[in-house]
Amino acid sequence: MKKLMAANWKMFKTWDEACATARELIEFVADNLPEDREVLVFPPFTAVKGVAEIFKAAEGFSAGGQDYYIKEEGAFTGEISPAMLRDAGAVYGLTGHSERRHVLGEQDAFVGEKTSFGLACGLKVVLCIGETIDERRGNKVEEVLERQIRIGLKDVSAEVAPEDLSVAYEPVWAIGTGEVAGPEEIAEAHAFVRKILISIFGDKANEMRLLYGGSVKPDNCAEIIALDNVDGVLVGGASLQGESFSKIVLAR
Repeated sequence: MKKLMAANWKMFKTWDEACATARELIEFVADNLPEDREVLVFPPFTAVKGVAEIFKAAEGFSAGGQDYYIKEEGAFTGEISPAMLRDAGAVYGLTGHSERRHVLGEQDAFVGEKTSFGLACGLKVVLCIGETIDERRGNKVEEVLERQIRIGLKDVSAEVAPEDLSVAYEPVWAIGTGEVAGPEEIAEAHAFVRKILISIFGDKANEMRLLYGGSVKPDNCAEIIALDNVDGVLVGGASLQGESFSKIVLAR
């Protein structure tokens, strides 16, 4: 399977800035993109269409939406539907990011509704999971991850295509802090996640991509993606500059 090298630009970049960075990525990466890599960028909603249009010029590049609501349309001020994202050119949707859970208060069940709804509406989905520092110190890592996975995927069809569903392990304490989980911690968490996915989906879970997110940078990416059960990365701050993220995409 291809490594999924994903960027989450969060609430950064105007239309012009996002388009400029997308062009930089193509300039730095397109001619050198290995066959085993796929590039995914989650821009802010206002720039999805611009980034998606630019990515049409390069094979292996996709845009996604950082969030969406669980209805096709309606009186939901400020929300956006999967159909609207697809209309703007998005291929992927992101659910369960720690900032949605811990800053904006999204509960596991709501994350699960979003995940199954996005898939049913034709988006590929990256479900984020991860423990806080207090949960890790309390030896609750596996308990938290299993709860978030099982509730987050409760209504996902058993017939889901493996390439349509990815899971990103993002320890909350390592996001934007400069801290990164060590190789052993990452490998243990990803092996556990794989085991739970197999218990839900059977052998096809071996083809689902597991991403690591949490202070991924050009100088640590190669070591991370070489670990067992790490099928890509989800990058925040280090993805905001085209040159920096290109080094992550091409890391060996």
